[in-house]
Parts: sequence; C-alpha cells; structure tokens
Amino acid sequence: MTFALLLIMLLFQVLTDGVLLQPLNITNLILQNSYILILAIGMVLVIITGHIDLSVGSIAAFIGALSAILMIQMNMDPFFTVVLCLLMGAIVGAWQGFWVAYVKIPAFIVTLAGMLIFRGITLIMLQGQSIAPFPPAFQQLSAGFLPDVFNGDAIHLFSLVIGIVLIVSLVLLELRARRKQIKNGFDPLPKTLFFLKIAGMVAVIGAFTYILADYRGIPNILILLIILIAFYSFVMKKTVIGRHIYAVGGNEKAASLSGIKTKRVTFMVFVNMGVLAALSGLIFAARLNAATPRAGNLFELDAIAASFIGGASAYGGVGSIIGAVIGGLVMGVMNNGMSILGLGIDWQQAIKGLVLLAAVAFDIMNKKRS
Repeated sequence: MTFALLLIMLLFQVLTDGVLLQPLNITNLILQNSYILILAIGMVLVIITGHIDLSVGSIAAFIGALSAILMIQMNMDPFFTVVLCLLMGAIVGAWQGFWVAYVKIPAFIVTLAGMLIFRGITLIMLQGQSIAPFPPAFQQLSAGFLPDVFNGDAIHLFSLVIGIVLIVSLVLLELRARRKQIKNGFDPLPKTLFFLKIAGMVAVIGAFTYILADYRGIPNILILLIILIAFYSFVMKKTVIGRHIYAVGGNEKAASLSGIKTKRVTFMVFVNMGVLAALSGLIFAARLNAATPRAGNLFELDAIAASFIGGASAYGGVGSIIGAVIGGLVMGVMNNGMSILGLGIDWQQAIKGLVLLAAVAFDIMNKKRS
C-alpha cells in the first residue's frame, strides 16, 4: 500500500499540474485528515479483535459539543476541558465495551445504538445550532505550527533540523534491526535492496520536511500524529497486550483457553477507541473553530475504510497501525486530488466505495489462496 500511495500521489501530481505537492496543499492535507487518521488508529485495533465501531463519528460530535459548552459557555480552562473530554470519551468507550465484552451483544448492534444515542445527545446539547468561537489556545491544537527557534527567513529551519534528526534516527534503527537479524540467524534483505530502502526513506522524509519547511513548518497536529503512531506501533508489536489483541482477533476461544482474559482485552480496546474518538472530536472542533450538529458525519466510514485499505482483515487478527495510517492517507490524497480536479462529491463517494470494495476483495482472495 505504500507503493500504491506513492503511485496515487504521482498520478494526481501530474493530473493537477503540480498542485498536489505544493507546500500549502500538503499542509492542508495533513490538517484535513488528522482526525480521520487518529480514528483509524483506534479502529484498526477494534477490527483486529474482530469487531467494528459505527459510533465514532457521533462520539466525536458529542465531545466537540461538550468542549464548546465547557469552554465557550462556561469559560472553563482549555487544558482542563481537554482532560475532561478525553475522560468522557473513555467513559463512553467503557459503556460500549461493557455491552460487547461482558453482555456479548454484537459490536455492530451496540455501536449502531451508540451512533444514534450520541448523535441525538449532540443535537439536544447544541439545540440544532453551532457554538463558536473557541479560545485561541485551544485552536492551536489543530491550527498551530512549531515555532522556528532558529529564526529562518525564507524557510523554517527548525523543521529541517527535525527532519534531519528523524532521518538519522530511522537509519540507525534500520541498521540495528539488520544487525539483529544477522546475529539471530535470519536472512536479511540483500544489501542492494536494503540500501535502496534506506535511500527511499531518506528521500521521502527529506522531501516531505523540506516541503513543510517551505511554508510554515511542521504543524502541531503532525507531532501529535507521529507520537500516536509510534506509541501504538510499539504497543502492538512489542508488548504483551498487543500480542493479546492479535490473539483475541485470530481465535477468541483459543486465546481464552491459553489464559488470555479475552473480555478484558475487548473492553480495553473499546475504551481506547472512545478516547481516540474524543481526541478526534476535539481536533475537528478546533479546526472548525466551532461545534456543529453535523460534525463527525461519516467519520466512522472513513476510519473503517482506512483500516481495510491498509490491510486489516475483515475476519480479525490481522492489521497494523502503519497500514491503517497509509490507508487513511490513500483516502485523503484521493479526496484532495479529486477535489482539486473539480470532481463532484457524487463521483468521489463512488470511487472511494470501489477502492474499499477492491481492498476487501483482495484480502478475501488472499485468504482463500493461503
């Protein structure tokens, strides 16, 4: 999918006469898709366990409305408001996780009910009207950029330095992983392919940070996304709870017989989804600078599509954080490119539907072949 993403970007770069990779458009692409990528990180964990969550868009709208009431109408401090909203997201996730994990109601039914419940509560709270504007400090969550501590004139020097540090770190990690493979008797990539991989990583990250530095630098939301991706990737690959999540999705009965507390794992996955849905709602509200009754509409479908396009299996037990993020970027680049070309929302929805169908069909064919 990484290769497919690069091909799609190249295609739209040509079709849009170079507009797609302009610094301003790349920055907008990050800002416009940040909340979907955050939802996709949580959604892929839910899908790996063999469940689905249809309520995340409504939860995001509910949390956005709650934050507006607390900050705008009640003048609460933005920091404490964010903490309370994330806590509320965890409570909502626990509510749904309880019905799924312990009462054994199918997640499709529980989260469909949640979608209706929290959309209704949002409309009641907002009384059908938008609430705005948010305090400037809260807006920085979604619209702010890292300051340039080196005071560059024509270019954001601090962003370039961060890019160089990231490149060096990734190269060292790749070299360390290769040495570890050789030490443990595994067959690593041939040297030619390995150095081509390193060169590709350096080129992509270097070009990306240069494009951002040429505009206003690295957005705050991109730093948050990188932290979330790194944290959840580590959890899923290197920790016991990550192995348990995969085990529950692969075969829940076998996992239970192996001593894994499958109900607790499922419950915690939904709590996590609630927190990330709340974070997504806060970011969306900060970007709009308003809480609106229609916020979060179809967010759940974009997050589910991103997970499946990124390689998650419809049967559970398979998927990755990086894959979900790449799937989200595929959807985001397609949306952005088609909008620049002037395609209507009707064609955009149809094309996105075909891409999702193709991704799931590919997964099923691979299952049958194996």
